[in-house]
Amino acid sequence: MSTAHVGTGVLARPGPRSGQRTSKPLYPMRILVGRARHQASALSSGLRKLGAEVIEIPFIEIRRPRSYKPLDSALKNLPAYDWLILTSVNGVDALWDRLRNLHLTEKRLAHLKIAAIGPATKRAIEKRGLRVHLVPEEYVAESVVKSMRKQAPGKNILLARAQVARDVIPCEFRKLGATVDVVEAYETVIPKSSRTRLRVAMKDPHRRPDVITFTSSSTVRNFVQLLGKTVWRGRPRPRFASIGPVTSSTLREFGLPVDIEAKQYTIPGLIQAILRASTL
Repeated sequence: MSTAHVGTGVLARPGPRSGQRTSKPLYPMRILVGRARHQASALSSGLRKLGAEVIEIPFIEIRRPRSYKPLDSALKNLPAYDWLILTSVNGVDALWDRLRNLHLTEKRLAHLKIAAIGPATKRAIEKRGLRVHLVPEEYVAESVVKSMRKQAPGKNILLARAQVARDVIPCEFRKLGATVDVVEAYETVIPKSSRTRLRVAMKDPHRRPDVITFTSSSTVRNFVQLLGKTVWRGRPRPRFASIGPVTSSTLREFGLPVDIEAKQYTIPGLIQAILRASTL
């Protein structure tokens, strides 16, 4: 077992709650997964296979944008673009839904070079029968800019993403002489039903998580709004597990610690980081 000094208390990996022995390395850790409900399965199932008790309370909910006009206009004008950049599976799903709604086919995208941030986004695009030309070495906006730096000047780029997102990609590419149209494909909101569930879980010693996972900056912001960052005052606080440096930076912006950070900025990478931390 390992211990970590945090705040006013000491965190220790808990002993078996049932008194039974197990070979699963994350048993009997209790882990809170805050992904959107329809996206939680991969993370939750991976953690459960390793013996963790998983609590699913979404910090984020994916909704259609307030208006599809900018996205629809861009899709009708696809021949004008050289590159399409998609930053999430949600963006892929939303874009293809709008293509169907407009009675447009994938052929409209055939001339484009496509960049995807991360393997999950790449797989989602390839399932639709299109080739992905670029996946950055690191799955963050800065790495997209670095990977496309020589190809961007003079190009017309379409970036489909969430309503609230960092402006690294459009700002940097515009500096390089590219024309970048940013369109909202979906928006993220706070699930109201999660507020009570989250507060109850944090106060109940039989449900309080040992680890809380954060898979995006939005999950961090929403967590703080749902709960506040001092809810564990007087109690041992959970360890915070981040999917990567951008999410970690947002945690620190809110004065929250980063106890665990994935080396590979993916769901499997986050699971591995939690597994490594559990053995320290």
